[in-house]
Amino acid sequence: MTVMTAAAIEEFLDEAFPQRQGTIEGVGEMRATMSLAIEDEHLRPGGCVSGPTLMGLADVCLYVAILAQVGPEPMAVTTDFNCHFLRRARGDRDLIANAHVVKLGERLVVGEVQLFPAGDDEPVAIVTATYALPDESDDD
Repeated sequence: MTVMTAAAIEEFLDEAFPQRQGTIEGVGEMRATMSLAIEDEHLRPGGCVSGPTLMGLADVCLYVAILAQVGPEPMAVTTDFNCHFLRRARGDRDLIANAHVVKLGERLVVGEVQLFPAGDDEPVAIVTATYALPDESDDD
């Protein structure tokens, strides 16, 4: 069961992480979907979307999926991130990220993210990542 809506997560991120990119399209049980309108700043030479843009969207999308499950946690941090670029992401289409939380533990969360050009069923990249959740005793 989710504990935060997409709107509540957007509001939280506006304060905690205003520099993020992308728009939350939806959250669900152990899932989140985001989109990113591609601008010139996201492109590398040759007119394709840069790797850092793809990785950034994937990282934020997984964070959103985690927030939907655990609530507003600003200190959840990425501890491992692996990105497999499968093919070039054309710069003339927006990006869609679909995140899935694979394991939600007390301290670690493991997830997968697939990135697609809008209107395409074949992913351009697949990410696996781990987030660390703060220990409640860290507040002492």
